[in-house]
Amino acid sequence: MVKKILITGATGLVGTKLKNQLLKKGYEVNTLSRKQNGDPNNFVWDVYKGTIDDKCIDGVDAIIHLAGEPVADQKWTDERKKQIIDSRVKSTELLYKTIRSKPDHQIKSFVSASAVGFYGDCGDEILTEESANGYGFLAECCKLWEDAVDQGKKLSLRIVKLRTGIVLSKDGGALPQLDKSVKLFVGSALGTGKQWTPWLHINDMVEMYIYAAENVKTEGCYNACAPFPVTNEALTKAIANHLHRPFWPIKVPRKAIELLMGERAEAVLMSNNTSAQKILDAGFKFKFTGLDDALTDLYKK
Repeated sequence: MVKKILITGATGLVGTKLKNQLLKKGYEVNTLSRKQNGDPNNFVWDVYKGTIDDKCIDGVDAIIHLAGEPVADQKWTDERKKQIIDSRVKSTELLYKTIRSKPDHQIKSFVSASAVGFYGDCGDEILTEESANGYGFLAECCKLWEDAVDQGKKLSLRIVKLRTGIVLSKDGGALPQLDKSVKLFVGSALGTGKQWTPWLHINDMVEMYIYAAENVKTEGCYNACAPFPVTNEALTKAIANHLHRPFWPIKVPRKAIELLMGERAEAVLMSNNTSAQKILDAGFKFKFTGLDDALTDLYKK
């Protein structure tokens, strides 16, 4: 039975809610962050300098690794791309180095974030966890990230990688960005609007991490997405419906998005028609399987 968990990236959208939920369930929770915040269970590390307070893993049974620089908030310069990759790969390497340095550790499980960007832009192809690694920066980043995480097998750790789509929450992430144009009465599809957009309610995302940490039979990679992905057009139209705003049939041209975002447009225009069958077969039960139910819950608050 997992009793104490270390979370990296605990100040992010998912990490904050995950920490609170774990504490409610009676877990002890350690966190790693760049600065000390007065919490005796928070420990400091600097991924780029390779420094870490190794007391962070004392008594820990499982690590949930969420740390990583935001992907789409800045222009993808060569330097920024390196930061995005290093923040994921080097942080993983630093955690494993720390585990190796303490032979008496009791860590058995390592649950890591990943992303559906692993598959690249695949149009309408149904994507399972066996589908090939794709092309483009995000696919390259996810492959390096997952390869680094898999090194934990050499430490006899149970490895779980959750390939996440868009996590829907009013507190941050993609939804406030998506509904901004809708609230301004200019909601419309991006590009063709036909690109598949895997999504997940924030509560299901949190519960999936806890499920992966608790259940020793879960292992390997899982698509962390609701069972019914939708297109960008359907997602935007659903948001407009819930906000009682118009949805315009005029689409934002791909070239306009690329002009505005540069190479980052890949993150917006990529199509991932992901299957959730593997996580369902593993016994995970979604609270929100349909987009309408998820949005109803989020916008009622």
